[in-house]
Amino acid sequence: MALGKLWTIAYRDLGRNRRRSLLTGLAVALGLGLLIAMEGLIAGIYEDAIQNSIRLQTGHVQVRATSYETEKMSLKWKDLLPEPGALAAKIAAMSEVKAAAPVLWAGGVLNTNDDSAGLQVYGIDTESALYAPIRDAIRAGAFLAADDRSGILIGKHLADSLGIGVGRKVTLTVVDANGRPQEGVFEIRGLFSTGIPGYDQSAVFMPLSKAQAFTGAGDRASAIMILLHDQNDAAKVAAALSSADTAAVTWQDLNAVVLQTLQSSQGYYVLFNGIVMLVVAVIIANTLLMGVFERIREMGILAALGMKGRQIMVMMLLEAALLSLAGIIAGILIGLVGLAYLANVGIYFGDAVSSAGSIAMGSTLYARLVPSSILSLSFWTLLIVLLASLYPAWFAARQEPVAALRAL
Repeated sequence: MALGKLWTIAYRDLGRNRRRSLLTGLAVALGLGLLIAMEGLIAGIYEDAIQNSIRLQTGHVQVRATSYETEKMSLKWKDLLPEPGALAAKIAAMSEVKAAAPVLWAGGVLNTNDDSAGLQVYGIDTESALYAPIRDAIRAGAFLAADDRSGILIGKHLADSLGIGVGRKVTLTVVDANGRPQEGVFEIRGLFSTGIPGYDQSAVFMPLSKAQAFTGAGDRASAIMILLHDQNDAAKVAAALSSADTAAVTWQDLNAVVLQTLQSSQGYYVLFNGIVMLVVAVIIANTLLMGVFERIREMGILAALGMKGRQIMVMMLLEAALLSLAGIIAGILIGLVGLAYLANVGIYFGDAVSSAGSIAMGSTLYARLVPSSILSLSFWTLLIVLLASLYPAWFAARQEPVAALRAL
């Protein structure tokens, strides 16, 4: 029997119990739609976390002294870069570089009359494009001027938790390059809100020259932060800037913990995808088995008229293919609607994302469209459904004509 005829019979068989076929196709559609929306949300979280970290914390490349350890935020002169301004200017002249500026990091404690908070001090070049995200995130007050000797910026979230605001004087304590505590009184010039709760709670900014004087770092910096036009050039730029005294580290190495954490979590999502697909496959298999039991006599008649077992098996597989293809098309549409909502509105988690630790997750999580993911999920859904339909198809094909004709 021609394949086209088998397609026709399979289509008509599905129409016999339209409600059951519709519900089965709907199960496929909802399952696939859920997976597409979830995969898009996961991809969005992954990409946003990396890009947030790059633009706010690490840059695409960092140049620092070979002895410098980020975790310790050492202020010892041997661990800092000498003449960072000249080095930053030289790096900024490279064609791949969008912006480069020195930064000085130090651990500190911010004190008010009633409370205190541990945070990271950033001594920055206030004119650099590297800090455009902070400049754009100002919610009250103003950004720092390069010659400001007593002003700082803190996160609005931190200010709210401490009950302070613009114009308030606070005490900042750091351990200087000689290992001695230094305390200074600063005035809050502005409050920023980047949308990353963990970052907004733990960062304080001051002009680089003031940070150098306050910490005893002299004319030195912890690193040169570099922003590139294309992040894929990071390895090439790092190789060009490495020397015996300096190490150039790419954004992949700087975000290694974040990348490993996010990538290791992919295993859980694959397991979740597999469970959803298996549930859909069981529903399809159950639908086909019910159809076989209802049409035992018909199978006997077809076999008696000369239809071979493999043709009956192909017919059943075609029924499964029709059901799954209809469900996949509907599922893609449902998934795209879900993605559009999640990409524009997102899911608001508020301060709960602070529990992510070093992962720079925003308070609102957004999805992104990944066409390859949609194609992959659709393919695996179709494949698993067809595999699940093999047993009902085999069961139908092995029915003996005489026994099938006698069945009630």
